[in-house]
Amino acid sequence: MPRSSVSIQILPVVEDKDRMFGMVDEVIELIQDSGVNYHVGPTETAMEGDLDELLEIVKKAHEVCHEAGAGSVISVVKIITAGKRDTASIDEKIRKYR
Repeated sequence: MPRSSVSIQILPVVEDKDRMFGMVDEVIELIQDSGVNYHVGPTETAMEGDLDELLEIVKKAHEVCHEAGAGSVISVVKIITAGKRDTASIDEKIRKYR
């Protein structure tokens, strides 16, 4: 499939806010290590690449949080595909705002 975009807002359910932010940091590190192009925003992280690879990252993000002790994990995921062509890149979408 052509380049797709997936954004994820991950919400580990834990009582300690610092622990929650630590888990989010681990998820961002997972995304960095994956090699996909990404952009971290204040409430979600956008990624672009092969859709199957991006959805695997979403799955692993949940696993990372559970392994770190989250009892449950909620994620809000947005997916953009453009059929047989690439979606606009992250850089193209935000260039005028930088």
